[in-house]
Amino acid sequence: MIDLNSPILKIGSTIGMLVMALAVIFIRMKASNRPVTIKKIIIPPLGMTTGFLMFVEPQVRIPILWGILAFLVGWFIFSYPLIRGTKFEKVDGQIFIQRSRSFVYILLGLLTVRLLLHGYIEEHISIPQTAALFFLLAYGMITHWRLSMYRQYHQITRPEPMV
Repeated sequence: MIDLNSPILKIGSTIGMLVMALAVIFIRMKASNRPVTIKKIIIPPLGMTTGFLMFVEPQVRIPILWGILAFLVGWFIFSYPLIRGTKFEKVDGQIFIQRSRSFVYILLGLLTVRLLLHGYIEEHISIPQTAALFFLLAYGMITHWRLSMYRQYHQITRPEPMV
């Protein structure tokens, strides 16, 4: 049986998280060269919903209050810099995300805070429970950010009134 609190598992999970986070930053930077569509806004949070299947495994389960708090921290705190740093622009009838130097710094800052929190929380609960908390935090963050993008997309694509 695998020791869920072994140092190798902790180091491996941290490295895995870093690789995934850096991949997301790279993908987000490349995505700013392509037009935004409603489908591209909606798919990430929908795709993430499959992650809720992790809670089928008893080792991953956490108290409901912890889950709600993690989701709310993602929704209200971690999503805020992403929402503020995401602006759309219309170019030749297509919608693009404006390139922003601050966006990379926002993502790196969020990654740093997440790593610091991850290390602290991992000392008090198991790695699978830590993963559950950070999944809920990320889900709250991404869902709020994408809903904000959706609203902003609709505002910019709304037909201008005839004068």
